[in-house]
Amino acid sequence: MRHRSVAELMTPTAITVRPATAFKEIARLLQEFDITAVPVVDEDGRPVGVVSEADLLRRRAAGGSPTAEDLMTRPAITARPEWSVVRAARVMQRHGVKRLPVVDGDGRVSGVLSRSDLIRLFLRHDRAIQEEVVEDVLTRTLGIPPSSITVGVDDGLVTLSGTVSRPELLTVIVRLCQSVDGVVDVDSRLVGVPATADR
Repeated sequence: MRHRSVAELMTPTAITVRPATAFKEIARLLQEFDITAVPVVDEDGRPVGVVSEADLLRRRAAGGSPTAEDLMTRPAITARPEWSVVRAARVMQRHGVKRLPVVDGDGRVSGVLSRSDLIRLFLRHDRAIQEEVVEDVLTRTLGIPPSSITVGVDDGLVTLSGTVSRPELLTVIVRLCQSVDGVVDVDSRLVGVPATADR
């Protein structure tokens, strides 16, 4: 079972600005490219901060003609291409950001991952989710015969029903299903029934 990586979902070309970029130019870029934030990079292309729409609005109310260096939130919260999208989503949630600059091994911006990129995962077809749950989670990972558990998927909601001979696996099955790309929630109706020993 494999989670998609940040590299597979990110936008490979990132719009960036320099610390000296003026307020109006930043506002123009956000509007032109329909983005909510832009990384601020140094002369080597390494992120030193991020300017968001919220940063612009706050400063606009204060007046003046600031530059990116005056506006940016620092340090820049970044992701790596090899990260799983689950890890990136958790970082976004923890820091309350909508976009993560993706940096390569040299620390230079190589792309951007946005919330809209992550949302694409939840548009995955139900049939593909069902196949991954049955083939990867149940069969390959846990060694459970597919015939013992019925897996239904409707708009990303996975419903599990049937019996499991090892009751300690009940929570493990749910947790692994929740980690499958595209799964919105899991409704487990599984029952743990220990196998009886032969008499």
